[in-house]
This record gives sequence, structure tokens and C-alpha cells, in this order.
Amino acid sequence: MVGVPTVREEQAIRRLTDRLVESFTDTYPVERVETVVGAARSRFDGHPVREFVPILVERIARRELEAAPSSAEDGAVIPEAESASSTAQSDAGRLRNTDLRQSIGAVFAGKRIAALSIAAAVVVAAIVVTIAVRQLDSPAITGPVAQSPATLHGVVGSEKIAFFSDPKVVEALARNGVKIEVDPAGSRQIATSVDLSKYDFAFPSSGPAAERIQRARNITAKYTPFSSPMAIATFQPIADLLTAAGVVHPGPVATFDIARYLELARTDTQWDFLPGNTAYPVRKNIVVSTTDPRSSNSAAMYLAIASYVANDNTVVQGPAAEQAVLSSVSKLFARQGYTENSSEGPFKEYLSAGMGPTPLVLIYEAQFVEAAAHGQVKPGMVLTYPSPTVLSKHTLVPLNAEGDRIGRLLSTDPQLQRLAAEHGFRTGDTAPFAKVTANNHVPVPADLIDVIETPTYDTLEHLLDGVTQTYN
Repeated sequence: MVGVPTVREEQAIRRLTDRLVESFTDTYPVERVETVVGAARSRFDGHPVREFVPILVERIARRELEAAPSSAEDGAVIPEAESASSTAQSDAGRLRNTDLRQSIGAVFAGKRIAALSIAAAVVVAAIVVTIAVRQLDSPAITGPVAQSPATLHGVVGSEKIAFFSDPKVVEALARNGVKIEVDPAGSRQIATSVDLSKYDFAFPSSGPAAERIQRARNITAKYTPFSSPMAIATFQPIADLLTAAGVVHPGPVATFDIARYLELARTDTQWDFLPGNTAYPVRKNIVVSTTDPRSSNSAAMYLAIASYVANDNTVVQGPAAEQAVLSSVSKLFARQGYTENSSEGPFKEYLSAGMGPTPLVLIYEAQFVEAAAHGQVKPGMVLTYPSPTVLSKHTLVPLNAEGDRIGRLLSTDPQLQRLAAEHGFRTGDTAPFAKVTANNHVPVPADLIDVIETPTYDTLEHLLDGVTQTYN
């Protein structure tokens, strides 16, 4: 009977891969380690007994990774699969002798097992390793061609396009038998106007947008693989001006005082009204650039923040409170003029055009962190956090069983979670995100404290409808 990898084996392979990545992080890129592990593991394809496969794979892969640098220094290039193959055969020979006893000792160390049980286990282990060794020494058997990964389709917020396009993400999904094709859209568009019948999952950037999809399609399942707080990107000269005006509060992590900002907006303060302003003396209102609230989640999150502050630091609830705040928050959008449908547009303009057109732009924290990791953040670009802010929870709604599988993979697979952190997202494990921000010198709060809840789905919809009327 042909051996089939089990769930436990898959988990063990993922854990040993993570260990090797951590051990050789200063020597090899992640892709190299994963390739070596894959080549070593392929030597055991079809073996009927699987218990010791992860132990053997780690041993083979570690030995190759430890041996390869010296060869590289001499200018030699070692083909990965071939090197793993030769190392596997070398290890197989050794495992007949001393290493077998050491492996068995490691497996059974710390357990009180009767002498007879140990002897029986040794016999079983010897059989397992003997099978592995003999089949390693045997000529390779050509098996059936591996099936192509199943192709699934999703519609996602534009800020996640880079994540799904990342070759490392594509490869990680392929190892789980999946290929994903995604279309970008504004989160509110996804919830209101996109035809979801052709997709396996919808992945907007917030809970309220996801809730609308769930209500419309009578779906209860949802997954929140990662999240990102809202932030405001600016430039050092602008930050200095707003520090003097009491809006920006410098520190290890700079904050943007929404209450003070609303005061300036209420009095129609222009940039050239600010005392001593020689850095940006333009005749236009002080406005944070956002996306279109009629289609985009990030603008809806901004509306949630502004309405909270305008409502005496209380989450808006009920028709009376909605009407009370609409006049003050609507002008924050109407004065911007043209706005784009997704957060990718204004942030790209921020990165490329400088502070002339976009001195202040609302973004996801993840966008700034990812840009810094790719060397796109230039000196003088500054990340600030609205005080208060909201945590945008990127929520996947599965539209069928395959979509549910993607939700579980993104939420639980350690490698996909680590890759999400590389793209600036916060996940359940804080360590990868902390490492990415530290390596790229991005000052972010380790713990989000000044965070508020968004209004209920219905209230936020009423506020968005009110803002839309000012556009019309």
C-alpha cells in the first residue's frame, strides 16, 4: 500500500521548516530553505510507513544547509535536489548504525516505558528506517504526474493584492493544493455592488462590510486572518506645522489629535492661516485625503473615527446622534473633491507625488509597513496614528466550501501568517510583525490602546448615506 502523508506529518513538516528558517535566517532566504526541505521530503514519496519521515527530512535538510555555505564560498553551485538526494543517501547509511540509536533515544527520551515495549519500539523503528534506506538506495520509481492545484477565485480589498500576488504566498498556497486568483475592489463595493456569484470568497477590509455580505447571503461563517489599524501618513514639514497647531503629538509613535483637527475643520482653517508657515503656505483647507466613502472601507473607518469624536467621544447610536454629527463630518469628505474607490490610489500618490497634492492621507498601517519593507518610504515620510483610531479587521466571508478552506488556511497556516506580517498586517502571533517593523525602522505601537469600536452596521450605513447626499 502506498504511504500517504498524514495531517500530523504535514504539521511536523511545517514546524521543522519554521525551525530551519529561524536557524538559517542569516544564511539563506526562506525560499532556499523551503526548497531544500521539499527536495529531502520527496525522497520519501510513496513510503508506506510515515512516522519517521519528518525526523529524517529535518536531518537531511539541516545537513545540506550546514554544508552548502563552504561550497558556495569556493564558487561551487550545488543543485538543490541533487544535493538533498546525495545527503539523503549518506544519512541513510549512517542511520543503519549509531544515528538510529540516537534517533530512537530522542523519540523515547523522558518516557517511562517497560523494557519489553522499548525493545518492540526499536524493532519497529529499525523496520521503518530499513524501509526508508532500502527505498532510498533503490532506483527512483516514476509515479503519476502531480495534479495541478485547484484554482479558486476571490474578490478582495485592493490593499491585499500585493499579498496574494507575492510568489511566496502563491507557493505556500500551492503546497496546500490551492491556486488563488483575486480581483480588487473597494470593500463597500464588495458588500454592495459586486456580483459575488462567480467567487469562492469575499475578503473586504472590515467587519461591517463583511456583516453586510453575511446578511445578504445568509452566511454565518467568517474568518479574520489579520488586521490593521488606520493611520495617517504625512511628511516631516507638515508634521512640524501641525505640532505647533496642536494636532500632531510627537513621540516614539506620533499621534494625530482628531478633536483638534475637527476644530480646524469647523473654522475652515487653511494651511496658509497657520502662524509661521513657510513650509507649505498654500491656500486650501487642512484636509486629510481619503478614499470615496460610497465605495471604500478606509473612508468608512475614517467616518467612524470622526463621528465618535464629534459625538463627545461616544460611539454614534440612534437617529438623533446620527443627525447631530452629520453636518460636521460630511464636510471632511465633500471638501476633498475627487476621491478614489480604493486605498491603493491615494497611497500611491503619497509615495510618488510628495506633499504637494497629498500632505495628509488616511491609510492602513499595513500599507506603510509594507512600503518600508520594499524600500519605498523616503526620508521625511512620517507615520502618525489618529487619536482615537479603529482597528480594521480584514474579514473573509466564505461563499462555498472551498472558500471556507481558504479562510481556515489563512487563519491557521504559520507560513501564511508570517507572510501576512511581511506585508504589514498584524496577526495572532505578534512576533513576526514586530520583527518586520524593527528590521525596517518603522515606529509602530506594540499594543493598540487608543482604539474605539465602529458603529453598528446599520448606523454606519445611515452615516454613509448622509455623507453621500452631500456629494450629490
